[in-house]
Amino acid sequence: MNQHNRFKVGLKKAMPIALGYFPVSFTFGIMASGGGIDPITATIISLTNFTSAGQFAGTQLILIQGSLLEIALTTFIINIRYMLMSLAISQKLMPMSMIEKCILAFGITDETFALTSLEKEKISFLHMLGIIIGSYIGWALGTFCGAFASSLLPLALQQAMGIALYAMFIALIVPEMKQNSTVLIVVSLTILISTMLYYIPTFLNLTEG
Repeated sequence: MNQHNRFKVGLKKAMPIALGYFPVSFTFGIMASGGGIDPITATIISLTNFTSAGQFAGTQLILIQGSLLEIALTTFIINIRYMLMSLAISQKLMPMSMIEKCILAFGITDETFALTSLEKEKISFLHMLGIIIGSYIGWALGTFCGAFASSLLPLALQQAMGIALYAMFIALIVPEMKQNSTVLIVVSLTILISTMLYYIPTFLNLTEG
């Protein structure tokens, strides 16, 4: 298979990921726009981050005016898993330059990692690049559409969409809580800590971040 075909195959394999990314990044666009970030800036955030959970957390800290240290530390902890994923993926890559590896490292996500982990043969640069670009387009396009759609909606509807964001996360977490006791424990601890931070006077001086 020539290199051009390898890229097209990678792009084709990424389409399900792109379709899955679209509604999530659409929600991110709504959240960012609702918080006062203009649609172009929200799209640039997605274009330069591409980190899903880290991006949501980092942007939320920006919206509540968290410190740079809080933003850096939070995103580092959330995204540190990508270091391990990159190490694992590097064992499956064909020989390539350091620049090519750095380009591919930017596009490592949970989903692209899972997809490339299923490959039985060594992965070429263009094949991996196709997987990343396909996913990247879905993420950026969803953010763009969500941010612009939110900016055109009436304020009352924008606020309603903000509630829908929390509903989406609840819909993701509750089924896992029912099936996995570990998830139930983590969520319960999170609720307990959040409640303590809100109601115990000692913690009132802590920053929102």
